[in-house]
Amino acid sequence: MVKKISLPLTEATLKDLKAGDNVLLTGVMYVGRDAAHKRLVEALDQGKPLPFDFKGQTVYFMGPSPARPGQVIGSAGPTTSGRMDSYSPRLLAAGLKGMIGKGMRSAAVKEAIKKYGAIYLAAIGGAGALISQSIKKSDVIAYPELGAEAVLRLEVADFPATVINDIYGGDLYQEGKAEYRVE
Repeated sequence: MVKKISLPLTEATLKDLKAGDNVLLTGVMYVGRDAAHKRLVEALDQGKPLPFDFKGQTVYFMGPSPARPGQVIGSAGPTTSGRMDSYSPRLLAAGLKGMIGKGMRSAAVKEAIKKYGAIYLAAIGGAGALISQSIKKSDVIAYPELGAEAVLRLEVADFPATVINDIYGGDLYQEGKAEYRVE
């Protein structure tokens, strides 16, 4: 069963999500990769304002490609989440509630997800053209000089993802390995 989720994320929504749930996200999410994450954490550490309020928000680790004429965005596939692992605990402490990418997260990030009541979701790598169809609007809101790594604000409808790490410590990747382990 696919769960339809409205963004930004709420505590009630997060309590209902478990590792392995398939979701369709609708609302506003943000895009940021490692260069932007570095700047966001530096701003937090220096007490400077952030380009958006992190409370309840979701960040998609995306590698966008240029839009063709008449399109909102080009291919919009996920990028490897591990590159954001050194920054993610600090952003979760600032109120971030959702992260979307591909690949496993470090033990420190998984602990921070549980501590701060957040989730990590996976988008399907290689499906960037399909994913881009759920993006209805895209605007650069910070660090335009970073080009493809600038912070974007996306409006999405029925954005497909799977919960990997939930607020309870569930980890779909670990559960999947255990299910098929031969001893």
